[in-house]
Amino acid sequence: TALLLAVDVSGSISLEEYRLQMEGLADALEDPRVMAALVDGQNRLALVQWSGSRHQRLALPWTSVTTPEDVAAVAAGVRAIRRPQLRTVTAIGEAIRFSLDQFPDASDCARKVIDISGDGAENEGMTLTAARAEAITAGVTINAIAIEVDDGDLRLSDYFLNEVITPDGFVVTAKGLADYPRAIRVKLLREIFRNVG
Repeated sequence: TALLLAVDVSGSISLEEYRLQMEGLADALEDPRVMAALVDGQNRLALVQWSGSRHQRLALPWTSVTTPEDVAAVAAGVRAIRRPQLRTVTAIGEAIRFSLDQFPDASDCARKVIDISGDGAENEGMTLTAARAEAITAGVTINAIAIEVDDGDLRLSDYFLNEVITPDGFVVTAKGLADYPRAIRVKLLREIFRNVG
């Protein structure tokens, strides 16, 4: 599996919350069960940071994880990534398209997954419907973590379920950013064990 982690770094994510996300992701990768499953599956990992239109970057290039040391190195790399310049808007469709463009460098992987996290609906670019269709056509699965930061009228998990993930994907809900470390660990285990189990 080529698993691309697409992390929301838009303006609604404070610096403290950014660190919480990155530390939570690194801790999840170091979880013994996650680490063992990644190694057993001989997976590849990459990380994209995204916010508004034309503001996406490959923060961690594709890395093969064939030993526990490989996974530990990826976790250390995640912790070392600096936050990019703040953008207040959320262009989910463009994040997906940018992520899709990274998969030719992992073409030897039989399964391709985008793991996207976010705390809001698309409000710039408005390309989500088309980008999701492109992922389906390309055979790329989109899973998501919906970071629900308030109790507004729009349930973000429902939005991600209906508008973001592919038919073969799933959504994990984080009740606020403090719950993100738990959610990403649960999500990684589900993704990896779905592949090897």
